[in-house]
Amino acid sequence: MSEYVLRSTRPFKPSGSCLGRLDIELTERCNNRCVHCYINQPEDDQKIKAEEMETGFVQDILKQAADLGCLTVRFTGGEPLLRDDFAELYLFARRLGLQVVIMTNACLIDSKLVKLFDAIPPGRPVQVSVYGMRRSSYEAVSCMPGSFERFVNGIDLLKKQNIPFVVRQSLLPPNKKELDEFEKFASSLPHMHTVPDYTMNFDLRARRDDSGKNSRIRKLRVSPDETLNMLTRNRDNYIKEMREFASRFMRLPGERIFSCGAGQGICVDAYGRAQMCMLLRHPDTVYPLSPDLHRKNSPETGLEPLEYAFKVFFPGLRNLRSNKPEYLKRCAVCFLKSLCEQCPAKSWREHGLLDAPVEYLCQVAHTQSNFLGLVHRGENAWEISPENWQNRIKTFSANNWD
Repeated sequence: MSEYVLRSTRPFKPSGSCLGRLDIELTERCNNRCVHCYINQPEDDQKIKAEEMETGFVQDILKQAADLGCLTVRFTGGEPLLRDDFAELYLFARRLGLQVVIMTNACLIDSKLVKLFDAIPPGRPVQVSVYGMRRSSYEAVSCMPGSFERFVNGIDLLKKQNIPFVVRQSLLPPNKKELDEFEKFASSLPHMHTVPDYTMNFDLRARRDDSGKNSRIRKLRVSPDETLNMLTRNRDNYIKEMREFASRFMRLPGERIFSCGAGQGICVDAYGRAQMCMLLRHPDTVYPLSPDLHRKNSPETGLEPLEYAFKVFFPGLRNLRSNKPEYLKRCAVCFLKSLCEQCPAKSWREHGLLDAPVEYLCQVAHTQSNFLGLVHRGENAWEISPENWQNRIKTFSANNWD
């Protein structure tokens, strides 16, 4: 961690807060090979499967999380339903009193699983990713013959058993023309109370392991103007939300690297390492939850591995300050930093650093701000004086936009 500056006025002491969020990536393997995916590994890769957390290890993490006051766990991947022990882990979590969010492509939903969900409900709607409304578009994204039929079958089973589920979509060239069809389908679902979420500004490979795939992902990202067009499809609602967002969150982040919420919850990867967020895999920011490694790497605190990561290790990282000139002259003094999705995780994926500007995300944020009148064409937000941008936010927040 020598490339960053750690400033603290006193030794780290365990935080007393409860763990509000736990994500567990049960596997990085997936039964699809989606063109845009930042994490997927081959379904039948036995070497990767052998390296994944064992059943008892996951159960111990769930117990530790429950002891920390956690109420909800999200099982994700890869495709979490690929785990042979998925039902066992699901039941274990529910018996601990945890609500379970399941993120899935629905292709592996079968009658046995929906009966399980009916008998012992997850407590939260199942979250289903949709890649297309017909075979041609869906399988152009999934790159897996027969996957559309399996997806439709999984959806039908959830419907027939009245299992609550919601849908989201990745906006990609094969399915862009199906937007109205998808939203009509989404609105017909009883638990879809808002318009569906879309993924558009795709993340690069989580482990920086495939430069060729990263190049293809970049080409799939929608342009900043397309992003704005999607966000402003309901113009009045977008402006209303942005007024509140601007007045509450737009400010200078300063030299702190973590001005986001990273570390306020925990994500556990498929191999038993605690991460500050689902997307951040910089080796200096992950904590091994293996009891043996915990005893070796941490002082004698008497804390369990998950508690130590949450209350000691992550709070220490959140004190990191940047000493990179490019970051300090741009991101650190940019009042759009809260709107821009640039964060340590995105920076790591793009540049292998925690604190490097991500040009694409910067352009997306400036395009939105141009539309809202917060930044004029040709201006860089980080060059606008504090008095100037503060006045613009006040004016924008008070404007009726009639």
